[in-house]
Amino acid sequence: MPDFDVVELPPSDHPTTGETAPDFTRPLVTAEGWTDRSLSDVARGGGAAVVFYPLNWGGKARYIWNEIGERSWGTDGRDVVGVGIGQPFDHQRFITAEGLNYGLFSDPANGVAEAYDVVHDLDGMAGITEPRPAVFLVDPELTVEYAWAATEWPQQPPYDEIGRLV
Repeated sequence: MPDFDVVELPPSDHPTTGETAPDFTRPLVTAEGWTDRSLSDVARGGGAAVVFYPLNWGGKARYIWNEIGERSWGTDGRDVVGVGIGQPFDHQRFITAEGLNYGLFSDPANGVAEAYDVVHDLDGMAGITEPRPAVFLVDPELTVEYAWAATEWPQQPPYDEIGRLV
């Protein structure tokens, strides 16, 4: 039995298979630095796996990125990118400390999560939100090929299922 409460999240009207994912431009952070990039630019080559994840440094964020790294997502030519609420310098430190080989979009106001309808309101913290865990696979035209979003907290993406697709 878990030693935490499982919380059902409100329904989400996130993009689904066959729909067009919202495009956005935010700082895309790597270990070397950051530059403003659009999702459409990232996906142009072979598509993208867009991973929404909770606040850097927490156990869930570390677990999500460790699982993705262990499964070597992105070997199919599709770029894997994260979307989180950290500032660029915080993302850069997180990438370096965790040894991530993936870029992270910096979205401190959580506007991208709002556009995708994957916002998670933090309990007991009025006005503070972060993305709920979610993964969208998009082709170069941003058509959603696969979509998953958490329906309860905490919930992990189906890593093996997604891993077969990336």
